[in-house]
Amino acid sequence: MENNNKHFVLTDETKRSRQGAILHRIRCTRSVQDVAVGATGGWVEKYENLCGNAWVYGDAEIYGDAQVSGNAKIYGDAWVYGDAQVYGNAQVIGDAQVYGDAKVYGNAQVHGDAEIYGDAQVCGNAKIYGDAQVSGNAQVIGDAQVYGDAQVYGDAEVFCKAEICGNAQVHGDAEISGDAKVCGSNDYCCFQSFGREGRTTTAFKESSGAAKVRCGCFLGTVDEFEQRVEETHGESNYGLEYMAIINVIRVRFKL
Repeated sequence: MENNNKHFVLTDETKRSRQGAILHRIRCTRSVQDVAVGATGGWVEKYENLCGNAWVYGDAEIYGDAQVSGNAKIYGDAWVYGDAQVYGNAQVIGDAQVYGDAKVYGNAQVHGDAEIYGDAQVCGNAKIYGDAQVSGNAQVIGDAQVYGDAQVYGDAEVFCKAEICGNAQVHGDAEISGDAKVCGSNDYCCFQSFGREGRTTTAFKESSGAAKVRCGCFLGTVDEFEQRVEETHGESNYGLEYMAIINVIRVRFKL
């Protein structure tokens, strides 16, 4: 089972994954990161599952066509499978799962019982933990955090320092950013395909309790958004539609 192009070999110690794949425990043949030569690691199905200086520890598993590369680390009982990719300095820890065509990279961390799947992407310094789920085409970027029982799915984007927590579900084309803190369905609202460019307008609560609006490149308060709409659209149909949206936002957030 030797492979001179790798920093590990597949040992004769085997087991079946939770989905039936035959996995081999690995042994380090070239010192990488904090792993010494001769140390045993976690489980992979084949050499292609682990590349670069990446390492899998403990009882963690990588199988299928999944690939962990760069300086990524997989710990605990975590599993990465399907066509998923984990790379850069990313870490998957605990009982977390990354599968489907999902990608976790940069300095991102996924831990607890969190799940990343579908075509979802988690990157930057993002953290996903607890029982949180990120799926579909959703993206969690920057210093964003998703935790608790929160779910981010569809084409939603969560970025900057935003926090999605509690039982919140963020979906559709929603864009949550800045210092947002969304802990339930009443903490944000989303309006799709409005304006000349068919943009998505998302309103959300910040950690301070204030409401912010994101629409295209605009990010500001509700009053600032109203001023921008008046300047840009006046009393046109687009302006009237946006003013209706602003009124709904004010009702939602009791402004």
